Amino acid sequence: MQFGYGSAALLLAACCLCTAGHACKTIEQRFKFGNSDVYLRLRRGDKLQYELMKGSSLLQTVTLDNFVTSSNLEATSTGGFRLSDGSTTIEFSLVLSSSSVTHVRVVRDQVVKGTQPRDCVRLNKGRVHWFGGSEQKQHYWPVERQQYSNFSYVPKELGNMGVAERYWLNSEGFFLFVDNTTPLFIDQNAAGLEDQLCISAFSALPYDRWLSSSKFSYYLGFAKDAKAAHMYAVKTLLGKPIGYPDERMVQHPVWSTWALYKAEVSDAVVRDFAKQILDNGFENSQLEIDDDWEDCYGALTFRKGKFPDAKKLTDDLKALGFRVTLWIHPFINNNCTTIYKTAKDLGYLVVNQAGSADTQWWNSKPKDAAYLDFTKPAVQEWFSTRLKRLQAEDGIDSFKFDAGETSWVPTDPVLQGDANQTPLQITTDYVRTVAAFGDMVEVRSGQGTQDLPIFVRIVDKDSEWGWNNGLVTLITSLLQMNMNGYPFVLPDMIGGNGYNKKPPTKELFLRWLQANVFMPSLQFSFVPWNFDIETVEISKTFTKMHSDYTPYIMKMFKRATETGEPVNAPLWWIAPEDIVAQSIYDEFLLGDDIIAAPVIVENARNRDIYLPKGEWTDGNTGTVYKGPIWLMEYSAPLDTLPHFVRVGFKLE
Repeated sequence: MQFGYGSAALLLAACCLCTAGHACKTIEQRFKFGNSDVYLRLRRGDKLQYELMKGSSLLQTVTLDNFVTSSNLEATSTGGFRLSDGSTTIEFSLVLSSSSVTHVRVVRDQVVKGTQPRDCVRLNKGRVHWFGGSEQKQHYWPVERQQYSNFSYVPKELGNMGVAERYWLNSEGFFLFVDNTTPLFIDQNAAGLEDQLCISAFSALPYDRWLSSSKFSYYLGFAKDAKAAHMYAVKTLLGKPIGYPDERMVQHPVWSTWALYKAEVSDAVVRDFAKQILDNGFENSQLEIDDDWEDCYGALTFRKGKFPDAKKLTDDLKALGFRVTLWIHPFINNNCTTIYKTAKDLGYLVVNQAGSADTQWWNSKPKDAAYLDFTKPAVQEWFSTRLKRLQAEDGIDSFKFDAGETSWVPTDPVLQGDANQTPLQITTDYVRTVAAFGDMVEVRSGQGTQDLPIFVRIVDKDSEWGWNNGLVTLITSLLQMNMNGYPFVLPDMIGGNGYNKKPPTKELFLRWLQANVFMPSLQFSFVPWNFDIETVEISKTFTKMHSDYTPYIMKMFKRATETGEPVNAPLWWIAPEDIVAQSIYDEFLLGDDIIAAPVIVENARNRDIYLPKGEWTDGNTGTVYKGPIWLMEYSAPLDTLPHFVRVGFKLE
């Protein structure tokens, strides 16, 4: 056995558990990090495990799958420990040990090409709840129910993974954060790995498969509860925004042409849409012209046949009180011949290892489009200059930036910068490029961009009720994004997108609107007046309610920039040790003072509501409740949004 040296403490204990005629099942080695009370314990059995302990308390057990060694831990000169299997070395280092937080880093110096080390933690479903992870189409909350098998962990179209931060948090105050330089694959509840979350590093697509070795680096954090752990992660790893989005986008609805008109937009359609909004007595923050306004996809010029005088249109809309925004994407279709040739000749398109730029997105056929290479500064400048022309010449106020995920690049892309950041870098660079257009910007993807003062839109939802990208997942996506450090969430269209020629029903539309009220912004495309007068009146009630709470929402925006706290947190945020609150998926907070409990089940006219500790005033009846308490079968007809405010709270 190797004993520690330098600032590391000596081996404290070792034991071998054997039975007659059988090999030892477990050997323990226990090492101490320097002068701290944090220990690393190595267990040998069917699989190698390490345990992190603080004093006599077990913090976490990690199974080292695909890692076999007879070597012992060796102390490093920096106070950590290393373990080698002959080709790869794992180094454990203590980042911080205090009375409130323990923070450990685990690094493999190199992962040899063709190998896939996998480190696993127990989910302990039924006892422990997990939060964070990626945005998902079928988005459960808490996230321990999700299933993945050797799943590449990057922002991608599959599963609506617009935001896929490498961060997980559990109800016991543990977090796991994986570096962006790791070619990360995950397994969760996979065959043979049931009730486990496993992270692995593998130099395979969609990552750079040409590297001779890759990195595998992650952090483990421990605090007294999930809130304390998350706030430490925000401070040290996730970051907080440097500013916040436009207040008018919070106070009044965004009106988009997309869900209602799809690609059937024109000067006449937009003018009529604006007239309908005003004639029906609704306020606006802006009118967003969505798909199919361009000459061709990627031209960034208005099609004269649809928009004969874009500047006249925007001038007229502004005279009516509208700001005008425009849908933008990072692609150029091949039939957009002039601009495509220019971009190709300049080397501005993402190409694969064979030099081909051919790719596909939802408005192209296979191999009929290209993705602009935002990892090149020249592309960032060229793209931005063309957008500024739209602002200067056509009167556009700002933009809705779509896509940005890594999966749109050609297979096996050649990107600029650190190869260990492929393909994540293109998402980061695209989002950072477009964020420069100011506080009215919205994006739908992100990668390490929590610092940006812009809205991040939830990826398109379907006009459905259930877990498969329906209304319930609007709330779970909201919570996931907030717990990944993105507090400025722009919910998707009220009522969903109406795909497959299936628009929302009146009931779904109104319940969706109610669910949006205590989120940061309202975004209409389907319109209340296409249903009936009752829908219009109920919609006005809730758009006014949202507007009334704007000062508080903006106060929470400001708080997010100061502390990094979420704007819309899960219910357990104000009661971290409440095991009931930890499991709630259909309620959420606005700040620390408002609980929203919208009805998200079809045909329901009541629901059960959980209130955590504190005194809460019913926003509908004025009744005061002392939590923790369940309110069973709370009455909620179609014109009622169950919500509660902390006793003593007053709107400014």
